[in-house]
Amino acid sequence: MTTVSDQENTPDSTRMPTPASAEPTAEEIFRAHEGGKLSVTPSAALTTPRDLSIAYTPGVAKVSRAISADEALAARYTWTNQLVAVVSDGTAVLGLGDIGPRASLPVMEGKAALFKSFADLDSFPLVLDTTDNDEIVDTLVRLRPSFGAVNLEDVAAPRCFDLERRLIEALDCPVMHDDQHGTAVVTLAALRNACELSGRELGSLRVVISGAGAAGVACAEILDAAGAGEVVVADSRGVIHEGRDNLTPIKSELARRTNPRGVTGGLDEALRGADVLIGVSAGTIPEQQVATMAENAIVFALSNPDPEIHPDTAAAHASVVATGRSDFPNQINNVLAFPGIFRGALQAGARMISDRMKVAAAEAIAEVAAEGLATDYIVPSPLDPRVAPEVTRAVAEAARLDGVATA
Repeated sequence: MTTVSDQENTPDSTRMPTPASAEPTAEEIFRAHEGGKLSVTPSAALTTPRDLSIAYTPGVAKVSRAISADEALAARYTWTNQLVAVVSDGTAVLGLGDIGPRASLPVMEGKAALFKSFADLDSFPLVLDTTDNDEIVDTLVRLRPSFGAVNLEDVAAPRCFDLERRLIEALDCPVMHDDQHGTAVVTLAALRNACELSGRELGSLRVVISGAGAAGVACAEILDAAGAGEVVVADSRGVIHEGRDNLTPIKSELARRTNPRGVTGGLDEALRGADVLIGVSAGTIPEQQVATMAENAIVFALSNPDPEIHPDTAAAHASVVATGRSDFPNQINNVLAFPGIFRGALQAGARMISDRMKVAAAEAIAEVAAEGLATDYIVPSPLDPRVAPEVTRAVAEAARLDGVATA
């Protein structure tokens, strides 16, 4: 059995936050990005005339003719079955906001590098110079023969909800907006282990989500799918409930599916007696409000770079605290989820990424951390090489159980 002290045998030896002295300098950062962070490396030998005749002309014509006769063969004889398009319009990049497609490209290159490093999946950044959902959908439909899955990235809410829905309907391949569902999957994983530590059951929890943007909506959806007891969502105008006016279609659906007690008002009312706070709002939450939560509360203050409440302050009232930052314990990091989710979906030949597949990913992530569970270790390190294979396995199996797999 692995113990917390078995760090030489446990790949999560990087679980502790990075000391401030180890932070990279601006010069190091810019030097690392010169020329971009990606390249294409051939997987076939190209050193002899025979190699050329096999990989290119005349041999390649045989493969092209075979695919022309049976398009399904493209999955076997090209890289599309293991290729993810990382797509963005640059409208909601990190905490920088709407900086445009060109400025978003370093982030998309980084995402593609993570796919390769953590799941050995090839991917390519595709930044589009349009914010028109019709144009984005049309572009990706026309490019469909070139890729096997779509990772939407850094698309602003509320357009991201409509764009993801329409792409799922239009494309016969896995599509996921990672800012929504990657955050939600890792949050659920962390919450499962926080429940284990605090002696709670997921089905008995009263959860408050502060923020109704991309991540907040996805967290509410996955908690509902996983069987959380009660979920209440609040935005800048207060608690979302069925009697509130001027709700967007997305928030109207949230009002229908959440807040079963019909809580009204603001966070003051929502947090009183609540077991869990999940902050994805980029706002601030006063200590006085957190102090009214249930005993041994769970606080996930996930906004970057500034958590809704400082973790040290939250720890005075909570038994488990997590953030989105790498310099505090329990970082809720999307890289724990998306590489394995996409590899599992592609491995299963899934036509889509279902709720069951997302919940399965969360359970796999939680299980990797289960043996060394502690208040400062409720999710594994993003560098833990066990994570992506376990998520891949769980997601592929869930795809088969859900009937969306073709392989």
